[in-house]
Amino acid sequence: INDSEGHPSSSHQTLKGTSKWATSLENLLEDPEGVKRFREFLKKEFSEENVLFWLACEEFKKTQGKKQMQEKAKEIYMTFLSSKASSQVNVEGQSRLNETILETPHPLMFQKLQDQIFNLMKYDSYSRFLKSDVFLNHKKSEEQEENSPEAQTAAKRASRIYNT
Repeated sequence: INDSEGHPSSSHQTLKGTSKWATSLENLLEDPEGVKRFREFLKKEFSEENVLFWLACEEFKKTQGKKQMQEKAKEIYMTFLSSKASSQVNVEGQSRLNETILETPHPLMFQKLQDQIFNLMKYDSYSRFLKSDVFLNHKKSEEQEENSPEAQTAAKRASRIYNT
């Protein structure tokens, strides 16, 4: 039996939305809507630069070509790591990182700093996010959508199709 998208269906539904976000920060960061809501929350906490830095590092790892890597590395450095950065993140080892390493970039050059920011978000901001109005209101609106008459009618139609 396949679901509406042609994927094999199983007896348990795959978690999505807020249910999936609540299982781990990794799941939250894999979902564009989750990232959007998390950014909204971090903006209120004046720490949006953390998730922006993390996302920039993820994007940097996919960069091809030395010239593009140099440009992107410099952009990350100037935006998040330089003492004059507009959205400076607070990480250890930042002072040892200087512009000379930007000449020979490699995909994992920001990994240690990215891991620090990930852990900061995971053990600090993420737990507050799960208790925040941003998260709870989104969860409530999801639940209302699931319990709407249209959703129930669709579920009944689907059960009639599979139970015939």
